[in-house]
Amino acid sequence: MAGQPSLKPDILGEGDSNLSAHRQQWQSRHIDSETQGWLDRDARVFLRQSLSTPCLNALTQSRGTTLTDLQGRSILDFHGNSAHPVGYAHPRVMAAVKRQLDIMPFCPRRYTNAPAIELAERLVAITPDPLGKVLLAPGGTSAVGMALKLARTVTGRFKTISMWDSFHGASLDAISVGGEALFRRGIGPLLPGCAHVPPADPYRCLWDPGGGCDACDLKCARYIEYVMEKEGDIAAVIAEPIRCTAVNPPPAGYWKRVRDACDRHGALLIFDETAVCLGRTGRMFACEHEGVVPDILILGKGLGGGVFPLAAIVARTDLDVAPDKALGHYTHEKSPVGCAAAIAAIDVILDERLVARSERLGRQAVKRLRAMQDAIDLIGDVRGRGLLFGVDLVLDRNEKTPALDQADRLLYACLERGLSFKVSHGGFVTLTPPLTIEAAELDRALDIIQNALKTVAA
Repeated sequence: MAGQPSLKPDILGEGDSNLSAHRQQWQSRHIDSETQGWLDRDARVFLRQSLSTPCLNALTQSRGTTLTDLQGRSILDFHGNSAHPVGYAHPRVMAAVKRQLDIMPFCPRRYTNAPAIELAERLVAITPDPLGKVLLAPGGTSAVGMALKLARTVTGRFKTISMWDSFHGASLDAISVGGEALFRRGIGPLLPGCAHVPPADPYRCLWDPGGGCDACDLKCARYIEYVMEKEGDIAAVIAEPIRCTAVNPPPAGYWKRVRDACDRHGALLIFDETAVCLGRTGRMFACEHEGVVPDILILGKGLGGGVFPLAAIVARTDLDVAPDKALGHYTHEKSPVGCAAAIAAIDVILDERLVARSERLGRQAVKRLRAMQDAIDLIGDVRGRGLLFGVDLVLDRNEKTPALDQADRLLYACLERGLSFKVSHGGFVTLTPPLTIEAAELDRALDIIQNALKTVAA
């Protein structure tokens, strides 16, 4: 068994920095005095933190695929924190929320309510067997915590395996299994027993950079097996089935091999689909691409219909073994308003066939981005599944060195033209539009990217 590969230090940030010189230049050109006044007030009362306060701009409206700022500019939103698969303010979601607010806005924990039960029934119906038991939470980070607690209860173990560069939320338990330096570095002691392994990355393979996935015989998956065997008491492997921000589909057979290893060693497999569930990848759930069913599936972000913070875990029915424990027990656990929003969002996804739409439009987007790659050397790779897609910007295609400054400049060049997206891992342009996007809007966004890329590359 090969040893652990040599890893470069994590120097790439997750998301666009609020200390960027290009950001400050953009603001000096595009923010008026009224907006700056609101930004100053925001900065005075919110704790400063990376990626948000101080903020970039101030918004007044979000509708469909579009944000509107205080100065009246329209911005196509290909970021949305992945919370907008049905777009903003979808009429059916808004109607369901308003109707529920008039009937019952809150439900204390010791009671249940029809929207909560109906949502759980829908989740059981659309997730693959043998997933069949649900817990709701007010956010994806909380759902990750519930999944970890359930895994400990089921297995009697506490150790986990997760991926470097992964993201599972910002709380202490979530960053313990997460792998982004921005959230972990300098925080102090984290949860014990959290082993990390290199992620499966076909573009920048750490195990066989020259040969790639066809040559290394899934060393990335074999290393997980190696850690399981050496530790002997792993409770769970927790991972994103596809890394959302860098859009890294694993090599063929990877998750099946990990699934088999979990079964042999008595560990649970937890898939965190907080950001990619409900049609984003051209399947209702990203794990369907792999033909692998986890023991616990984590859902979130888009589950709330772009209106209400809501997440869930859906576990195997036979894992319902903790009636004497509080796995979640959140105040808004069975929020009737949140559940009404989620039911409406799921119905929109199914009735408007947004999963098939995501697959079709995603293929068109990737095809066009690959045509750009042929003409623009700055694009090292194009990756996508459904309407989760993007481009890896590099200084040199052979070395695959991330083009950090160019990616940052591209972001603000596109913002000037009316398009918002996320820059991930320093040089990856992550594009996640609403699944309701019209083909003409998608083309307009790709036009903006193409024109801005030519400017930046020059």
